[in-house]
Amino acid sequence: MSTSQDPEVRPGRRTVVTAAGAASVAAVLTACGGSKEAADSGRVKQVDGSEADGSRADGGGTVLAKTTDIPEGGGKIFTQQKVVVTQPTAGKFKAFSSKCTHMGCAVSSVTDGTINCPCHGSKFDMTTGSVTVGPATEPLPATPITVQDGSISLAS
Repeated sequence: MSTSQDPEVRPGRRTVVTAAGAASVAAVLTACGGSKEAADSGRVKQVDGSEADGSRADGGGTVLAKTTDIPEGGGKIFTQQKVVVTQPTAGKFKAFSSKCTHMGCAVSSVTDGTINCPCHGSKFDMTTGSVTVGPATEPLPATPITVQDGSISLAS
């Protein structure tokens, strides 16, 4: 009685290529999805590296910054709160979600009148949140804020 051994089973070329493609897609989607946030310690990390106490201003929401911290004609991104605050003209403050409406990447800067996404080059108007350069097709959603006594807070 002869015994035959099973030939070694190897994945085919198509299986290997499909698996490699799926791994690449997963890596790209993970990169565009943002990062996991650290646990909230009650302190608010500012873009400039300083910290605020996360206190509430007279019935408002979490204090983001002083009005003097937001440059006229520019803005600041508050990563932990996922919001970008701009000051298009002196004393006029606007706030928007910092999540790009194209693929969900976090915007990275406010320059030359636009809020900019580093992932695919979308740009949004710093006054209205509307798309000025695609591939995004939807505006950044407005985020309600209150400005009182020189402080900018998330509206509650």
